[in-house]
Amino acid sequence: MITVYGLKNCDTCRKARKWLDTEGLEHQFKDVRADALSAETIAGWISAVGWEILLNRRGTTWRQLDDADKHAVDTDKAQALMVKHPALIKRPVFEVSGKVLIGFKEDVQANLKE
Repeated sequence: MITVYGLKNCDTCRKARKWLDTEGLEHQFKDVRADALSAETIAGWISAVGWEILLNRRGTTWRQLDDADKHAVDTDKAQALMVKHPALIKRPVFEVSGKVLIGFKEDVQANLKE
């Protein structure tokens, strides 16, 4: 079973879910805002892929943060920011067979089919 974390209104998340359906891959979707992620879940993702990959610095949520919040980000600060602002998590996040995959590019799609 593949667990997909994202935002229900995110275009990339919708595209990923549609692709999973088309490929016949069983999955469940969890909205990172509505389903309130725990700090432990985010810490696990950071441990698996690194906070630099997980933290979305291109979105509006990042741009709207105070400069103080954006300055000197480290693992702990990144985790706290993502807990407080789940939209800062790059999407989608896939949990499958003990792996954590971020985004929806061809390499991720290939890993999801394994």
